[in-house]
Amino acid sequence: MSTIHWTEAQARSARWHSESGLPLPRRVVVADDRMKAAVAYRLACEGTALLWRGDFQNARQLLRAMDRRVGRAAPGAGQTPADTFRLQRRFRAHRARVLGKLLVLLEEGYVLALRRAPDVRLACTEAYGPSDGPVAVALTELLGVISARQWREKGVYVPALGALIHPHYGVFAPTRGEYVDLVARAPLPRGGGVRTAFDLGTGTGVLAAVLARRGVGRVVATDVSARARECARDNVERLGLGQAVSVTGPELYPEGRADLVVCNPPWIPARPASDLDLGVYDAGGGMLHGFLDGLAGRLEPGGEGWLVLSDLAERLGLRSREELMAAVEGAGLRVVDRLDTRPSHTRVRDTDDPLHAARAAEVTSLWRLAVA
Repeated sequence: MSTIHWTEAQARSARWHSESGLPLPRRVVVADDRMKAAVAYRLACEGTALLWRGDFQNARQLLRAMDRRVGRAAPGAGQTPADTFRLQRRFRAHRARVLGKLLVLLEEGYVLALRRAPDVRLACTEAYGPSDGPVAVALTELLGVISARQWREKGVYVPALGALIHPHYGVFAPTRGEYVDLVARAPLPRGGGVRTAFDLGTGTGVLAAVLARRGVGRVVATDVSARARECARDNVERLGLGQAVSVTGPELYPEGRADLVVCNPPWIPARPASDLDLGVYDAGGGMLHGFLDGLAGRLEPGGEGWLVLSDLAERLGLRSREELMAAVEGAGLRVVDRLDTRPSHTRVRDTDDPLHAARAAEVTSLWRLAVA
């Protein structure tokens, strides 16, 4: 068990926890409302963690002030889109390490004993599980936990379902609706008579729910993440689809064959920094290749595999279209059709984003694949 140590009238310690993979702080000092942003930033850059014991809202203000100082070192564009992507990832990792040095202590039962602090007990229990004594976490992570609780309670409206999906902490939320819309409008194989479908990497269960609503008799949804499986089960039950959708894992493919196999793998073939990144980054395209390589042996005659994939990785120079097509052909598959759509999220319009050109040109496609 990782433990942090500090002195506060006497020697103290607490368990260290980081969902985002922040390293264990080796030196910890106590900080409160008297701490200046310039000093906090300097200490954090030197590797010293600050355990906050002052007002909670002041801690948030200090964090914003530190973030402004980090932002002054933000890189511009590189020589190529791939260079720009790597520079941006490196900077975001640096930013996370610096801001992650501002810590808070959650007492037994996830009590945050700071002035003007919110009640975070339910949010932390949902994110971390039952309390196991005092635990120190980065304030940035705690704010993410609080935000995730609000998203879970409020839900995300999905037009293709006409209903809300409630994402859990650490599960990729369907805030980008274009990939959901593609699955909602693509023509079903076998003239629409799809008896069984697999949804690989189901996340919140949104695509499994869409397939069930489209009349698929039985949908088996899989995910490597236990959090995602719990989230998907919660959502299909909320939607009254528990009889049509079953959730399993952690294997990518369930047992048996299907008339339709749907997969929306992480779009960027890069190493995730932590489990929280698994919905976006997939080192070496492992899930993509796992789906393609296993598909021919899991389809019923006349069945299809639907690959939902953005071309952002291609526009960033991280994967080529030729490599994708070679992987499809190498798996004994052929392309039946392709449906395209353009994203409408706010980052498309952010001209200050060094990756704006790639994001503005991005196309998300649903590739209909069949056995060659």
